Amino acid sequence: MLVVQMEGSCGGLDVARVCDALERQGRSARVVPWQGGFCVVAQGGREGAGALASCGGVRRVTGTTCSFPLASREVFPGTTSVELAPGVVLGDGSLTVMAGPCAVESREQMLRTARGVKASGARVLRGGAFKPRSNPYAFQGLGSEGIALLMEARRATGLPVVTEVMAPEDVEWLAPHVDVLQVGTRNMQNYSLLKALGSVDRPVLLKRGMAATVDEWLQAAEYILAGGNQRVVLCERGIRSFDRSTRNTLDLSVVPLVKSLSHLPVVVDPSHATGRRELVAPMSLAAVAAGADGLILEVHARPEEALCDGPQSLDLDQFDALMKALSRLHGALGEEEDPCLRVAR
Repeated sequence: MLVVQMEGSCGGLDVARVCDALERQGRSARVVPWQGGFCVVAQGGREGAGALASCGGVRRVTGTTCSFPLASREVFPGTTSVELAPGVVLGDGSLTVMAGPCAVESREQMLRTARGVKASGARVLRGGAFKPRSNPYAFQGLGSEGIALLMEARRATGLPVVTEVMAPEDVEWLAPHVDVLQVGTRNMQNYSLLKALGSVDRPVLLKRGMAATVDEWLQAAEYILAGGNQRVVLCERGIRSFDRSTRNTLDLSVVPLVKSLSHLPVVVDPSHATGRRELVAPMSLAAVAAGADGLILEVHARPEEALCDGPQSLDLDQFDALMKALSRLHGALGEEEDPCLRVAR
């Protein structure tokens, strides 16, 4: 594939000339809004790259065999930081912890949990208003009522909100009410949904499919990037394996692997990965040691009463203890050559 990065000051005529040159080479061209300007992405090998580089308004031409060029570190060296909300950034060297219940259940539950996780240092409030469940009779979430409760919790605490979006038709109405849109594991290859998310001005938290390869995961991210939305965060949440001792198998090796392949930030969800409360803290620490930019954790004020995923949810005291342990770990990592992550307190 060829990626033609245009100068920010280039005009529409410059972009049109590049597209025309590509079409004369027998390639189809796609124009993508990118970093205040445009990129033109085309199928095919590196042949003809020199001629394109001489076109007006072209900053750089990169040839790659990568199937996810916009997400690739080969094409875009360095690391992308994603602003989730004013003052809350993933990928800048700090550790961003997102915490809250699996599902929004009630006003009291939501407000108590939100205040508790904020007091312990969480930067983002998570909560599912719409819950895709394997069992059609299981609790499916409160829907729009849950969104209203999340908005109330945001007003009460100042924490930005991340929640799952289920269908393309929900993106437009949901985006103005939340700060981060989450794509769940079952929807990672819902390409209609990914295309819709590419056209909105909201960060997207893209969870890895339960049986997805790394290449499939990054190509899913490419769908969103190709739509013009550059604020994509990857989330490892465990993959399905033969062992049922845990809910899934947390693939922590994927954190440094994906960081070597992609410039996008990576967070880890040890709650869904393990399905066991006693494993969440050690796997959170391991994820940070592996280089994760953030964590997304299930926390409930009363896990024993949770309507969804209570066995994997931390209570507020356990979450506070984990945040203290993360801070101590950061002190140890600070002795390393790489910049340490820090928990905002």
